[in-house]
Amino acid sequence: MVWPLGLTATATAALIGASAARRVPRSVIVGGFLGLLAGLSVATTRTIRRLEAALATAELDKAASHNQLQKLIDNSNANIYMKRIDNGQYLLVNSEWERLFGVTRDRVINMTDHGVFPPALAQQLRANDLGVARAGNTVQYEESAESRDGMRTYVSVKFPVLDSAGQPYAICGISTDITERKRAEDEVRRLNAELEMRVRERTAELEASTRELDAFAYSVSHDLRAPLRSLHGFSEALLDDYADVLDEEGRDNLNRIQHNVQRMGRMIDDLLNLSRATRVELTRDDIDISAMARDIIAELAATAPGRTVAVTVADDLRARGDAQLVRLALQNLLANAWKFTAQRTDPCIEVGSARHDGEEMFFVRDNGAGFDMKYASKLFTAFQRLHAAAQFEGTGIGLAIVARVVRRHGGRVLARAEVDHGATFSFNLHTDTGDAP
Repeated sequence: MVWPLGLTATATAALIGASAARRVPRSVIVGGFLGLLAGLSVATTRTIRRLEAALATAELDKAASHNQLQKLIDNSNANIYMKRIDNGQYLLVNSEWERLFGVTRDRVINMTDHGVFPPALAQQLRANDLGVARAGNTVQYEESAESRDGMRTYVSVKFPVLDSAGQPYAICGISTDITERKRAEDEVRRLNAELEMRVRERTAELEASTRELDAFAYSVSHDLRAPLRSLHGFSEALLDDYADVLDEEGRDNLNRIQHNVQRMGRMIDDLLNLSRATRVELTRDDIDISAMARDIIAELAATAPGRTVAVTVADDLRARGDAQLVRLALQNLLANAWKFTAQRTDPCIEVGSARHDGEEMFFVRDNGAGFDMKYASKLFTAFQRLHAAAQFEGTGIGLAIVARVVRRHGGRVLARAEVDHGATFSFNLHTDTGDAP
């Protein structure tokens, strides 16, 4: 009886049992075992060959994956590297790392930072790597190293690499060169420091100039007023005591002297106001513009009791700023409106607010003499006049005061007019700015 090769143990046992029952010869049983062993040997050989083929394929796949990874990191401008945690030996570097530090990847494998960099730097890099291992997550450092391109500064992003058990066994780093950015930042800091120094110097110069202007203004207010008072007093005495002796021309000359003395006094007042609008420290408070405008109109009306002017002041006009300076500006605007409507039979003045270029602005509007807009650029310069003094009196300083007050509040002032059809002056006061220059 011939038994087939490759029988299973269960089948063999069954045959042995059957043979025993039938008294099968021992030689037949032994032949069956030998056939079984031969079958098992063939199966094992095939399994081993399959395993060997699978391992070879896995090695090829691993090598392909490694090559793909190496190509990927070699095409990066950053330095990319991987080091063991336990001893600090390099496991991987990319082409940019090789270029900068002059060590090939074949040589650097199994080397540590102490074999590549100076001792102090190598020690610092090792400490950073161990810090990442302890943290167990991504950490960013700023590191500097001497390379073929000179001393370079990097932002290094480092993170732990875990094994199959989830334990960190290596540190991977990606270092991006920020040398040029650092140099630019250093240059910006240097320029800022230089600018701050120049600002301090310029501020000191301006403060010195302001003190000189204050001294000049004080001198003007005191030294010039004394002779003006003398001129006014003596001319008035001549008119009172010798009016019957003087002829008409003499009296007219004395009246002219008094008139010019008064004009000079107003000019001195305006110059002092301009100086004050420039140098006084701002104190910001809530201001009722409506109430302020009505007070100023009442004062102007008291100077000309026989004059009737239609005045409209909108309610609830409010701002935040220095009340004294804002009053000075508003007083000049309303005084101009009062003055330039003097020759109208139906004078009108309006104070209100409206939006202009997306901003809420106060305005003072009149229907007076107006002016030609081609001269508007001269309006806010001191001593600039658009009307003859014989027609409308004034010092030419009032609008310069207005512009200075508004600018110091961080606002702006605008003018719109038409000859013989009045003028509108608009301004705003910003509350979110400091004292503007």
